[in-house]
Amino acid sequence: MSTGGMFRGSMVALVTPMQVDGSVDYQSLANLVEFHIENNTSAIISMGTTGESATLNMEEHCEVMSRTVELVNGRIPVIAGTGANSTWEAIELTKGAKQGGADACLLVTPYYNKPPQQGLYEHHKKIAETVDIPQILYNVPGRTACDMLPETVKRLSEIDNIIGIKDATGDLDRLSETQALLGDTEFGLYSGDDATGTEFMLRGGHGVISVTTNVAPKAMAAMCEAALAGDRELAESINQPLTGLHSRLFLEANPLPVKWALAEMELIPPGIRLPLVPLADEFQQPLREAMQQAGVLA
Repeated sequence: MSTGGMFRGSMVALVTPMQVDGSVDYQSLANLVEFHIENNTSAIISMGTTGESATLNMEEHCEVMSRTVELVNGRIPVIAGTGANSTWEAIELTKGAKQGGADACLLVTPYYNKPPQQGLYEHHKKIAETVDIPQILYNVPGRTACDMLPETVKRLSEIDNIIGIKDATGDLDRLSETQALLGDTEFGLYSGDDATGTEFMLRGGHGVISVTTNVAPKAMAAMCEAALAGDRELAESINQPLTGLHSRLFLEANPLPVKWALAEMELIPPGIRLPLVPLADEFQQPLREAMQQAGVLA
């Protein structure tokens, strides 16, 4: 299966807009989809970490994925977050994404239960064999207490419909190790760490699955285009005003800061689900300054 070329550039890890009572706000979701298409975002990831997948039930999860596909209406790819720490649940969510028309799925490594590398291999292999849809691995050890090593990525890359990995380690040596093991394949390599995303692409990565893109889609799209073309000077100059966002959108756990930022931009209501709570007061001014530096807030 074709891979790295399938998805490229600035891909947004989209928030799930909510009313203050925690109910999903589908009108704001529609507005966000248009905002991203107008500003050159190259794909939407629905129901990832940023989309609060952990606190939506399975029915809501599938509804948000399928509604996002309907709203996008084929204009750009939609990648659905369907990972879980139960292999059965991940299979059910992945089936739901396929039925809902998603172009691919993004599957986080099983969190909390800490499987060994062989467990990771068998988990992802089982899902890939059970549901015929392109699948992207997602390694974010800072959240999962589980680290998928490059050797396991290499083994999984040999399964036809496992087409790439989102690497949120922020470790560029890890990228080099993975590239060396993969050799000359088209396996997709996507950064999941905004702070190192530019360099990741300049070193041969194919794109970034980004939190920053939620608030600065046009600049992120231009940066990715320059980085993918190998234009270091242009990519770094576009990225420079975004560096404050890359760090300050993580002053508290994602998506607390990005939801606050989007509410400040009047793109979504301030709703978020427990156990997450609105951004603490002391982080609001530093984030506001980063937004002003990036030119997304007056």
